Amino acid sequence: MKGKIPVQQGQVYEIEINTLGTSGEGVGRYEDFTVFVPYALPGEKAKVRITEVKKTYAMGKLLELVRKSSDRVEPVCPIYKECGGCQLQHLSYEAQLKAKRQQVIDAVTRIGKQPDLFVEPTLGAATPWNYRNKMQFPIGREKGKTVIGCFAQGSHNIIDTTDCHIQKEGNNEVVNAVREIVTRLNIPVYNEDKHTGVLRHVVGRVGSNGDIMVVIVTASKTLPREKEFVKMLRARLPKVVSVHQNIQTYRNNVIMGRDTRLIWGRPTIQDSLGRLNFHISPRSFFQVNTAQAEVLYNKAMEFANLKGEETVIDAYCGTGTITLFLAQKAREVIGIEIVKPAIQDANKNARDNNVRNAEFIVGDATQVMPRLYKQGVRPDVVVVDPPRAGCTETVLKTFADMQPVRIVYVSCNPATLARDIAVLDELGYKAVKVQPVDMFPNTSHVENVALLVKKD
Repeated sequence: MKGKIPVQQGQVYEIEINTLGTSGEGVGRYEDFTVFVPYALPGEKAKVRITEVKKTYAMGKLLELVRKSSDRVEPVCPIYKECGGCQLQHLSYEAQLKAKRQQVIDAVTRIGKQPDLFVEPTLGAATPWNYRNKMQFPIGREKGKTVIGCFAQGSHNIIDTTDCHIQKEGNNEVVNAVREIVTRLNIPVYNEDKHTGVLRHVVGRVGSNGDIMVVIVTASKTLPREKEFVKMLRARLPKVVSVHQNIQTYRNNVIMGRDTRLIWGRPTIQDSLGRLNFHISPRSFFQVNTAQAEVLYNKAMEFANLKGEETVIDAYCGTGTITLFLAQKAREVIGIEIVKPAIQDANKNARDNNVRNAEFIVGDATQVMPRLYKQGVRPDVVVVDPPRAGCTETVLKTFADMQPVRIVYVSCNPATLARDIAVLDELGYKAVKVQPVDMFPNTSHVENVALLVKKD
């Protein structure tokens, strides 16, 4: 926008909200100037105090609703507005699904330059509550008390959480038990400003049978009063079968470090997808919503359209979840993953599920894919499920050089999915359709699976 900015910090304006932003905030305009307003919804008119002004947009705080959306609902969680874990509890679930589809449409249109690409209606969850099988909460001190929970939105202030409504109950039990034990044993908690103390995060995982894994992330190489901690944890939570310490000594925001040691119990817990069972270790990637992961993987299988004679590459394969799904209908599947423990889990998962047509390679897909190409590997189908940052151009170019008939792209980030679709379009692969899947109800995040086919 050129000329004078029409809003001033600290002033109050009435603003019409038109859309939702990618983080779930309301997006409105005042005299054609964009204003982002958390907790506001499309169709609402709001009184907004401007909290921050930039060259092309402003941020505002919702003071009062002059007109409410019919899609607005009362949040279930009492700390919803303080906590940054969820962004859409104030929006009805049906409207959340529509908003997430629109987010994908906007991304593939504006970033992907594919205005005619069909985006299917979002596949919703049977229940939008208590679905997360993995929890990772920071530990801190506030007013002399140990606090564990999500960070407040836009800050590193920890909101003490006793009952997170999107976590499985086992994870809530872990949080409350660890808080009590840390307080009783007086174990020092980490202070990120001073880089002192021991306890940084607690990570919980709940398996399909209710078994629980607990990972204590420390800033030191030892866990004070370790034996007492484990004894009290087991007494409080009989379903705990695996306790680890992860060591993260660096002064950064990365949750888990490279070194993990088993303190007590089993090295992994198990979860299941369809008829397949999976071993999950502390640092392994596994979808946090097991029920919706099965929906997502079945859709990926449908898009892959395997007949039984194909060679398939699964880049960024994690613990081999999609790989083993695909192996049920392919001749051969090759999984690639940079995290060595995840590949170890993937090989064990293949053995335990009696899958013999899957091979797993440890390495960065950016380096492994060109190497496979030089070795003469020519897959019929490529499946890719990269991190939020998407794929590198090297990986995408290698996909195209290998000339598979189809590429199935699974993504947790509509923006990078759209960007990579545009690159693949130039490389000879046309996006046919995108299927959003609501893996993360009540948050602004949406998972997608896209089908791309070779143009000729």
